[in-house]
Amino acid sequence: MTADRERLDAAWTALAELGVTLADLQNDARPALPTFDAYLPQVLAAAGPGALGAYRSYWQRMTTAWGDLAIDAVSASDIQALQRRVVGNARARRNSRGGRHAGELLIAAARAFYNVAIADGLIDGADSPAHRVHKPRRLPTTRRALTPAELNDINLVARTTGNDTILDALLLRLHTETACRRAGALALRLQDLDADRGLLQLREKGGTVRWQPISLDLAASLVQHATVRGAVLPTDPLLRYRNGRALTSRRYDELWRRIGRHLPWVADQGITAHWLRHTTLTWVERHFGYGTARAYAGHTDTTGPATTTYIRADLQAVAAALAAMTGQAHPLAQPDDGQPVV
Repeated sequence: MTADRERLDAAWTALAELGVTLADLQNDARPALPTFDAYLPQVLAAAGPGALGAYRSYWQRMTTAWGDLAIDAVSASDIQALQRRVVGNARARRNSRGGRHAGELLIAAARAFYNVAIADGLIDGADSPAHRVHKPRRLPTTRRALTPAELNDINLVARTTGNDTILDALLLRLHTETACRRAGALALRLQDLDADRGLLQLREKGGTVRWQPISLDLAASLVQHATVRGAVLPTDPLLRYRNGRALTSRRYDELWRRIGRHLPWVADQGITAHWLRHTTLTWVERHFGYGTARAYAGHTDTTGPATTTYIRADLQAVAAALAAMTGQAHPLAQPDDGQPVV
């Protein structure tokens, strides 16, 4: 027993002289970790549509930089260096902020990449280099509600220019009435339209699904649009080009570029369809309160004051706000009967 203890002490002394720790021995016993090139397909397969849209290009930059390295061979400083290159090479736009958003997305993408590796048990959470890099604080948005005059000018250009004015006018009306996001509009299927009750089923970020009231005029226009352009099956895309192909995000990009050429202030401020969401929700909040605006926006998170639990608006309240905004009666809008609660 004494001899074994002496040999063990001698072994620890030798390891200490070599600078080898117990963690080094444990790491050496682990199987080799995959490289970035080898692991990226697994990360892509595990990602949802939102993550793919936001992070795919940044994951590809990571594999371009470190493709043949094991995923545990990259340090926090390596990620910071790549972030600096991404910021420096960010495309300059009128509404850009010196590449800050691109740098923020790179860090978020790196963390998402390593989250998959952590979940797979390949590395410990404390060993993720991406989570040791400071993520830039997101600056307040520059978006705002458009004025009625600005909204009229935008709609006028959409209705009088371009090669498909009917589609463009329909898109602007859809976003103004529903305050939906672009992805929500592109995901619409024929079965998501309930024209008789004036409802659209929206599927948006975070996997949220909700029925959103729309005016009966818009519902009728969407029915006509889908019928003329070849939507037949319930799962067929609702919004389509004139040749029957499903609408893509490229139409939005071209629409706002064209509007910006006719209205320079649109290009200068970087106005997009998301500004219509701000416009509508601001109007609803001013006239119907925070609870109704929150429901109108489709916000289901539980962050914020505890009172948000008790001021949830229902579908009828959203329909009433829509009816007031459009000046059109809605089947689900119920007038306030003025009766006390108790």
